[in-house]
Amino acid sequence: MSLYQEKWNELADIKAELAERDWFMGTSGNLSIKITNEPLEFLVTASGKDKRKRTAEDFLHVNSEGEKIEETHLKPSAETLLHKEIYQKTNAGCSLHVHTVANNVISELYYQDFEVVFKGQELIKAFDLWEEDAELSIPIITNHADISVLAREFGRHIKSDKGAVLIHNHGITAWGRTGFEAKKILEACEFLFQYQLSLLQINKFSRGGVLS
Repeated sequence: MSLYQEKWNELADIKAELAERDWFMGTSGNLSIKITNEPLEFLVTASGKDKRKRTAEDFLHVNSEGEKIEETHLKPSAETLLHKEIYQKTNAGCSLHVHTVANNVISELYYQDFEVVFKGQELIKAFDLWEEDAELSIPIITNHADISVLAREFGRHIKSDKGAVLIHNHGITAWGRTGFEAKKILEACEFLFQYQLSLLQINKFSRGGVLS
């Protein structure tokens, strides 16, 4: 099996698993996986496809500029530039972007802080934070309509080979050195977001109020 086909199958398996969790509502979300470093080439989801289905047209082969290499009528995801930023600045091998209710609500609640911070949570170890008093800060950036502007702001928060950034009311992008690691980061973030929302709701009700 060629490296190209191996990477295609790996990304397709990840897509199928995330689709089972209903994380691709309304054809939202985009995924990518790196094929080679030199030259930089990667697979990225085709725009507007139903990600609950597995087809031969799920992904496009693109170059270091996010431009399609193969002859096809398909268009790469509009957010291919974000994936490009990750691969050009790190040794990451996979990048995953999904829209969920939890990550959108968290981005709204903490947007004015430009970050959401977690401490004392076991799952922050997914980010290799092992100290007892470790804190995880996930940046929240503005959802610029101009993708090139969004990519530049997004790029300022790419610090390492694994990480995550929330886009205000526009989902989360998580990445890692491998497909497994990127999925682990994404799963950890979604757990933390659900936990935080549940905690806020419990605290609100315990004070006799309602969550607003």
